[in-house]
Amino acid sequence: MKENIVVDKSKNFALRIINLYKYLCEKEEYILSKQILRSGTSIGANIREAIFGQTKADFYFKMNIARKEANETEYWLELLYEGKYISKKSFENIYYDCKEIIKLLTSITKTQKTPNKK
Repeated sequence: MKENIVVDKSKNFALRIINLYKYLCEKEEYILSKQILRSGTSIGANIREAIFGQTKADFYFKMNIARKEANETEYWLELLYEGKYISKKSFENIYYDCKEIIKLLTSITKTQKTPNKK
């Protein structure tokens, strides 16, 4: 697969989320950690599905799901920070990456025409 910024960023983000999950489990936080693991790793999976989709409608649909998962991940990050599970420095770093992915996905979905429903 050739280089693709959103694919690369989402995969690197997923790896960071996995490490955050491990850290949270060490702190015996199991509920929020599973939520962020699910949504944070789903972003890249949906992007990959979109790229290898069979139709433009499939691409658009999967990219929108990826954007929704990124927004959900943003929410879990906010809760983890405000709940004092992660430091301000850790939060700001990963939160910035999440926001960047959201911006990329928003740009991608806005430039695609909404597929006609039949």
